[in-house]
Amino acid sequence: MAAPCAEDPSLERHFKGHRDAVTCVDFSINTKQLASGSMDSCLMVWHMKPQSRAYRFTGHKDAITCVNFSPSGHLLASGSRDKTVRIWVPNVKGESTAFRAHTATVRSVHFCSDGQSFVTASDDKTVKVWATHRQKFLFSLSQHINWVRCAKFSPDGRLIVSASDDKTVKLWDKNSRECVHSYCEHGGFVTYVDFHPSGTCIAAAGMDNTVKVWDVRTHRLLQHYQLHSAAVNGLSFHPSGNYLITASSDSTLKILDLMEGRLLYTLHGHQGPATTVAFSRTGEYFASGGSDEQPEVDFPGPPGRGRSVESVQSQPQEPVSVPQTLTSTLEHIVGQLDVLTQTVSILEQRLTLTEDKLKQCLENQQLIMQRATP
Repeated sequence: MAAPCAEDPSLERHFKGHRDAVTCVDFSINTKQLASGSMDSCLMVWHMKPQSRAYRFTGHKDAITCVNFSPSGHLLASGSRDKTVRIWVPNVKGESTAFRAHTATVRSVHFCSDGQSFVTASDDKTVKVWATHRQKFLFSLSQHINWVRCAKFSPDGRLIVSASDDKTVKLWDKNSRECVHSYCEHGGFVTYVDFHPSGTCIAAAGMDNTVKVWDVRTHRLLQHYQLHSAAVNGLSFHPSGNYLITASSDSTLKILDLMEGRLLYTLHGHQGPATTVAFSRTGEYFASGGSDEQPEVDFPGPPGRGRSVESVQSQPQEPVSVPQTLTSTLEHIVGQLDVLTQTVSILEQRLTLTEDKLKQCLENQQLIMQRATP
């Protein structure tokens, strides 16, 4: 299936408004809104339509660590270091309801696909499940022995996966509330985990600079990527299931082709650690946030045609000092250099393979000659 990120991704837009590092981003179902949370304790909802005003929601008493739109897009959940979860109506009023049960920082929040419940993860070492509309805490999952960084529902809502600083990823049965399996292959804290859109596998990111993909039916490790030079802080599957994007403290984003098991693109946009990344529900866009205090939205397009738009609510764009033709030419050159680098890498791999085969042939020939000698 053809996916947008098979073409060169290019920067579409900066959103400026947060006063501190951006910790989390999420798109609404129709991609009309983008939510971002920050260390500045504010939740912002940005409209994808250029020059539209953004909503700034206040209510949390400390840094916001996670955001997630409900499947319908009518609600928005956020978690915070203030130990609470808030459910917001993402409109101009910005009304919210606080949910309290965790005894430490809430690191993750995620709605079930039916929108009737949501799951949270916390530094209190628990995963908790809540009823959305009844505004009620339902139950805890408590086998992790260190902070729980992330928890997600499976697409069908039957399973929950969680990632922890105890270096494990745990798979839970929602109905029995039992741990089905623990994945222990990470060499450090596990920072993020999510289900593949098919629900058949999971991908986890770690402080050991790796991304691992497991089959949740056989619990077999399917793929292992060690491409970043620092901790991997977040990841997101493309809706097609064919691509995975990662965000790292090495300040880069990487797009992986899961069908071929290889790196497609490395994106250099952030000035500091990239803390979060998310594909839109349609797969048309992806957004990333970092310690440079602004979420960025990228969209796939041909080399040299990317454009950067900076907007603070409805203020006009600042004039660009570099001529657009020069910018396009430079971007095209960079794109061609990337292609050249990839080509050289492939040629080196093929040369190594040829050398190995030649060496094997010579060894086999020597063996035959030795056996033929009386």
